[in-house]
Amino acid sequence: MTVTAVIADDEGVARAGLRDLLGAHDWLTVVGEAASGPKAAAAIDTLKPDIAFVDVQMPGFSGVELLRRIAHQPYVVFTTAYSEHAVIAFELGAIDYLLKPFGAERLAAALDRVRAALGEPVTSPLADRLADALAGGPMSRLFVRSGGSIIPVPVDRISRFDASGDYAEAVHERGRYVVHISLARLEARLNPTQFVRVHRGHIVNMQQVVAFRRQGKGQLVAEMRDGARISVSRAKSRELRDQGV
Repeated sequence: MTVTAVIADDEGVARAGLRDLLGAHDWLTVVGEAASGPKAAAAIDTLKPDIAFVDVQMPGFSGVELLRRIAHQPYVVFTTAYSEHAVIAFELGAIDYLLKPFGAERLAAALDRVRAALGEPVTSPLADRLADALAGGPMSRLFVRSGGSIIPVPVDRISRFDASGDYAEAVHERGRYVVHISLARLEARLNPTQFVRVHRGHIVNMQQVVAFRRQGKGQLVAEMRDGARISVSRAKSRELRDQGV
C-alpha cells in the first residue's frame, strides 16, 4: 500500500529537505505541498493524504488553527523549531513531532509510528481533540516519551514537576519524564487549585502533599507521599502560613 503525504511549511528549504528525506521511503509518496495555513487546508481537503507534516507556525494561520479548519482527517506529524510545542502537539493527538533541524534517523522513528497507526481508525476528529486541548481549561493528561514509545500520563497522577534546564520533569509513580516545555509555561496549563508552584524550580500536586513542615526560620518544606521533601520559597511559605497551613 502506498501512503500519501502533504507537507505544509512556509520555508521552501524546509519543504525541500523533508521531501528529500521522505524520498528514501518507497512506501510513501508526497502528493502536495503548501507554504501557508490556507493553502495547506485546501491541499489536505482536496488531496486527502494519509499523513500531513505540518509546521506549527505558518502565515495565514498556524498549524494548530489548520486543524480547526480541515474536513479530512489525516494522521499528523507536527514540525517545529520550538520544543515547547510538543505538549500541544501530543494533546492534539499528533502521531509525533519533529524538532527542527531533524535528520533521517529521527524522521524514520516518526514514520515507524505512522506505519504502526495506519489502518487504525481515528478515534476522534482532530477538531474535537483541538477543542479539548485549547478550551482554556487545565490539561488532563500529558503525552511523554518512554523508551521508544509515547505514552499518556494522567496529570492528576503526577506528584510534581521539577525544573530541568529549559524544560520540566514530571515525577510519576512509574518514573521521571522530560516534558519539553518550561516550568512557567507548563504552570499556565495546570489546574491552579491542584498544582501549586512552591518554588521557582518546583510545582507540587497538593493532593500528593502529606504535610508542610517548618524548616529553618520562616520557611516550609513540602513532604510528599513518595517521601520527597520539596523546599518551599520564603514568599510562598508566608502565603501558605497566611492561609493557615
